[in-house]
Amino acid sequence: MTATAFPRLWFGVIALITFVFPAFGQTETPAYLNPEISFEERANDLLSRMTVEEKISQLNYTSAAIDRLDVPQYNWWNEALHGVGRNGRATIFPQAIALAATFDTDLVHRVADAISDEGRAKYNASVALGNRVRYTGLSFWSPNINIFRDPRWGRGQETYGEDPYLTSRMGVAFVQGLQGFHPKYLKSAACAKHFVVHSGPEGDRHHFNAKPSQKDFRETYLPAFEALVTEANVEAVMCAYNRTFDEPCCGNSYLLKDILREEWGFNGHIVSDCWALVDIHTTHEFTKSEAESAALAFKTGVNVDCGSTSPALIEAVKQKLITEAEINQALRPLLMTRFKLGLFDPAELNPYSSIGPEVINSDQHRQLAREAAEKAVVLLKNNGILPLSRNIPRLHVLGPNATNTDVLMGNYHGVSGNMHTILEGITDKVNPGTQLRYNYAFLQDRENINPIDWSTGDAQEADAIIVVMGLSGLLEGEEGESLASSTKSDRTDIALPSNQINYLRKLRQAGTKPIIVVLTGGSAVAIPEVHEIADAVLYAWYPGEEGGNAVANLLFGEANPSGRLPVTFYASTSQLPAYDDYSMKGRTYRYMTETPLYPFGFGLSYTTFSYSNLKFSNETIKSGENTHVSVTVTNTGNRAGEEVVQLYLSDVKASVTVPNAALKGFKRVMLKPGESKVVTFTLLPADMEIIDNEGIRKLESGEFRVRIGGSSPGAQTEKMGGAKLVEGTFRVK
Repeated sequence: MTATAFPRLWFGVIALITFVFPAFGQTETPAYLNPEISFEERANDLLSRMTVEEKISQLNYTSAAIDRLDVPQYNWWNEALHGVGRNGRATIFPQAIALAATFDTDLVHRVADAISDEGRAKYNASVALGNRVRYTGLSFWSPNINIFRDPRWGRGQETYGEDPYLTSRMGVAFVQGLQGFHPKYLKSAACAKHFVVHSGPEGDRHHFNAKPSQKDFRETYLPAFEALVTEANVEAVMCAYNRTFDEPCCGNSYLLKDILREEWGFNGHIVSDCWALVDIHTTHEFTKSEAESAALAFKTGVNVDCGSTSPALIEAVKQKLITEAEINQALRPLLMTRFKLGLFDPAELNPYSSIGPEVINSDQHRQLAREAAEKAVVLLKNNGILPLSRNIPRLHVLGPNATNTDVLMGNYHGVSGNMHTILEGITDKVNPGTQLRYNYAFLQDRENINPIDWSTGDAQEADAIIVVMGLSGLLEGEEGESLASSTKSDRTDIALPSNQINYLRKLRQAGTKPIIVVLTGGSAVAIPEVHEIADAVLYAWYPGEEGGNAVANLLFGEANPSGRLPVTFYASTSQLPAYDDYSMKGRTYRYMTETPLYPFGFGLSYTTFSYSNLKFSNETIKSGENTHVSVTVTNTGNRAGEEVVQLYLSDVKASVTVPNAALKGFKRVMLKPGESKVVTFTLLPADMEIIDNEGIRKLESGEFRVRIGGSSPGAQTEKMGGAKLVEGTFRVK
């Protein structure tokens, strides 16, 4: 036999054996790559193949690649607050607080669905480029469902406002839109943040200790988180920087184990706010070392460290501060999330893998952004000047925010090549024969150095003046982001900068031409002088890339204002309790005793509405029964319009202090001129329950008052032009 004949014979034998026994010579596919078995089995199999060092490498937001196991690198940190954030081209929808102002859960769901489509498309494109860095993944750290308890908080713009019920409904809709309803796969993984009692001050967030009463804790701060966990099955929860009840939130057994895991049954993963684990031993001084902080956090329930502390788990293992079994317990939910996202499965099995780049900032998504902005803008005053005619002969636009794209975006935003400023929207809307002029006129937060401001002369020759003013990211935002803020992006005074009021006053003193004020911002502002001076006031929030077109459509009557305030607009800062007091006493429409400037839920229309014929299905019910409440809503004006019908419930005589009124239902209703519709709500036993001083939920017998209208109850609603609410009572035996 020649030297070459033997290898040929051997290869022939192997080929014959392989033909007869196909499995011979093949490597068995590991169970974690088998899409036919359960996610839990796959996670356990993958865990069993990792070294302890490899496991620890997966507990950081920058989860390392494990090449020998074909585990790709994954970065958990991505944002989708009102559009895919910080990762290039994406549709910029109105800021979260503006979405709350729509009082439209269907719209919020559609917005989140569009965002997650774009997120999938961008992820697919990034992977194709081999780009797996921060902001490219499918785990979105949104929404922010903290309660906007104080308008001085710079991050309040990220929330859905001051009311636990509204926040819950908006949050559930947003999470379901992001995650989708596929029976097997998540389109993306949403995250409820920041758990919990986290709402400023920004400058103290790394060390403050929130100690609300158990009543406030259960009645105000927890409900939205509970709803997202138990109703929306949110995949992740982010623990906050601060301490709550003396313990750091990211090492707090009461929060993460007792409430989140055991009471609510949360089975997703917990991520730390970024570098919050460092705070445990530095600013909170709760532990003495990085290894102790890492062990505490991961033993308590944290699964992802957004920061630099998790590598210290290697030392923690050596010091026997944590066991490998406890590390397995921390890693398992993370692996489950990656399997749910389909990151280890063939693309053809996952319908979301086929979403292409054509959806990113598509015409359909821009139209949705415009719809959202139109429904979000709140008309606060109108003496009849609005809507303007497109054929107005002369129009003068003034103010720094008219041409400012920053006021469209808010924070945590993407970028778009299709942003439309308010001036651009107005310009595209008016008749070509209209003489339209614009001047910057004044600075946003300080007096002009050059005294020329166009408040006299040119502006007074116009038939109407539009002043675009208010807040921007220069003045409010997350810690350290607002360049003109001396308080780490919070506000000490909720009034507008004095130079803006001075300019508006000067403009009024110079003539009698109608003044329309368009305000931008992400929080409540105290504007009694603006209300007094202006003929009309529109609050536009941070309205997204289509904000300019939306505002113009509203100014010229192509859309009818229907936004409602998701926060109380106080008359002055003096009406607020101390900022660092986490009691709800005196805060928000639910507990304040003073008269606000604009009440929660308030907003005007170009038409008018009336309420009548309030009825209960049962005026006396047994404990544990439902009751149905109906009301007739009529458009009494001459334009079609959408009314936001709101139901508020009050326990007339409870054993403990209860809210003045509490939102328990809302519905948008489109009505033609003269049209009436019957709107029905169902009140569940849970709606009638109170939270006692020990934090115990209970249903007491007695009388309950229901008030329904287009705003929260109170004399100020009618004074500011809103419809009169109707009311009635029922009893629980």
